[in-house]
Amino acid sequence: MPIIKSAKKAARQAEKRTEHNKEIKRTIKAALKEFKAKPTAKSLAKVQSEYDKAVKKGLIKKNTAARRKAALAKIAKAAGTKPAAASKKPAAKSKAPVKTAKSAAKPAAKKPAAKKAPAKTAKTAAKKPAVKKSVAKSAKASAKKAK
Repeated sequence: MPIIKSAKKAARQAEKRTEHNKEIKRTIKAALKEFKAKPTAKSLAKVQSEYDKAVKKGLIKKNTAARRKAALAKIAKAAGTKPAAASKKPAAKSKAPVKTAKSAAKPAAKKPAAKKAPAKTAKTAAKKPAVKKSVAKSAKASAKKAK
C-alpha cells in the first residue's frame, strides 16, 4: 500500500482509469460479437466507431485499430455486406454568427505571402565557386610530393 499522499492519489486514479478502460474494451467486444454474429453495414460501422473512440482516448494505438478495422472490412466483404454510404446532412442555417468577447477583440490574422526563390540568370549559373588560395597551394604541393 502506498504511504505518501501523492502515491495514494495515483493509486486511486489508476483504479478509475483501469475501470474506464475495461468499460471501453467491453463495448468494443460487444460490438465485435454482434458484427461477427450478423455482419451488416450498420454493425460494421458501430465496431469501427468503437475502435476510433478507443484510439481517440489513447486506449489502443492508431495502427492497431487500422489493422483490426481492415480485418473487419475483409470479413464484411466476404459476407457480401456493402458499406453504408456516408450521408452528410446539410448544416442548419443559422440566423447570425454568435460572437464572443474574445472573437470580437481579435482581428483576423493574415498569413504572410510566400517568398519566391530568385530566378537563376545566365551569369549566376555560369560562375564557378571561388577556390581559396591556400587550398590551391596545398593541392599543388601535395601533387609535387607525389611525383
